[in-house]
Amino acid sequence: MIDPFVFNGLPSRVIFGWNTLRDIRGAVQGLGARRALVLATPEQEGKAHEVAELLGDMSAGVFAGAVMHTPVEVTAVAMAIYRASNGDCVVSIGGGSTIGLGKAIALRTDCPQVAVPTTYAGSEMTPILGETEAGRKTTQRNPKILPEVVIYDVDLTYSLPIGLTATSGMNAIAHAVEALYAKDRNPIISLMSEAAIRTIGNALPVLVKKPDDRNARGDALYGAWLAGAALGSVGMALHHKLCHTLGGSFGLPHSETHTIVLPHTVAFNAAAVQHLLAPVAAALGADKPGQALYDLARKIGAPTDLKSLGLNASALDEAAALAVETPYWNPRPFSKDDVKALLEDAYHGHRPRN
Repeated sequence: MIDPFVFNGLPSRVIFGWNTLRDIRGAVQGLGARRALVLATPEQEGKAHEVAELLGDMSAGVFAGAVMHTPVEVTAVAMAIYRASNGDCVVSIGGGSTIGLGKAIALRTDCPQVAVPTTYAGSEMTPILGETEAGRKTTQRNPKILPEVVIYDVDLTYSLPIGLTATSGMNAIAHAVEALYAKDRNPIISLMSEAAIRTIGNALPVLVKKPDDRNARGDALYGAWLAGAALGSVGMALHHKLCHTLGGSFGLPHSETHTIVLPHTVAFNAAAVQHLLAPVAAALGADKPGQALYDLARKIGAPTDLKSLGLNASALDEAAALAVETPYWNPRPFSKDDVKALLEDAYHGHRPRN
């Protein structure tokens, strides 16, 4: 029997395949735009200039100053450059940092966006923006935040370092996992989430051994699309709250933090919603979901402890306090002590018991 549900489909246009970046000029034209500012991180500046060349006279220039967690001061600089360029569109090429900056500009100007993801972060498929100001990361949902067009070009992921391939893939799995027990979950999103976990979970062990495996690269990016769409369609819970807190307030890297924390939040919630998390274990060929995720991270050489990211143990109490200050809904109620115990396990890299 299917329980009643509400499903809101995301209106983004998705172009998926190999060498699809060649469609960038047509994608901008299709939005009715004439001048697109290309966004990137400093590390991706070369790729941004390649995009600008493909745009030709439709390029309004390049801003390669995107950084993690979308600090508002960086957005202010980008906004000034966007206005001075007489742009009417943004093209974001890169991971969550760059796409987040594009979203921040779109929220403030209502300009259309074309997102070209080069990682598995999934931000391109969500109407969600996380911004950092004065050491606090806040998130919001707004239809203006969602990119109108997403170009998935598998060729752009071949250059992902092995370490980032592993953690970015685990980050994508985290989106799908939380969608399974979200308050507003529905059977369509659950199907997409299960497929994402299985597809990415199978692809990552292949990619850490053969980074140029064509089929595995395609599968990983397809799974990331499914996971991002799932995250964009339902609400977030404790896992994302903790990662937003650790990233925004303590400067921890995004995908690595998701990778480390995920097995522990899943083990914590499995005590209350084991039936909803059973597909995680099944998709990864294991019995317990938290252990399955932890073992996958170890298998692909991803970090499993917060200590390795440079977090000081003395920060755990503050992090727990911040997480319960304005908590996200979660299927299992939690206290500050619960969160601190969870973070301590993640800090030391203990294998979950569930």
